Amino acid sequence: QVQLVESGGGLVQAGGSLRLSCAASGSFLTINLMAWYRQAPGKQREFIATFSSGGSTNYADSVKGRFTISRDNAKSTVYLQMNSLKPEDTAVYYCNALMVDPTYKNREVWGQGTLVNVSS
Repeated sequence: QVQLVESGGGLVQAGGSLRLSCAASGSFLTINLMAWYRQAPGKQREFIATFSSGGSTNYADSVKGRFTISRDNAKSTVYLQMNSLKPEDTAVYYCNALMVDPTYKNREVWGQGTLVNVSS
């Protein structure tokens, strides 16, 4: 059973910074893609950023220049550094991973989410 465990959410004032972490544990052969999504109250879940196994990154326009995704393959961990936070960044942030399990099947796994609350 593979798990993604997020941490680092909390309450921060507008203009502040937070760093989210997401660690994968369990049995898997490789993680091809790790990503962050978020879901604000009353809205659909939206893509934030991805980090591929090849090192390429991709960001949503709403966070470009403010958020940075990074990855530590040795620790099977992905990070999201969030700077210049705005009240509209308030949401539950979810980690997502596309991985290959020990039976060589592709699996998509989601974390439980961590709340980021940005006050104005």
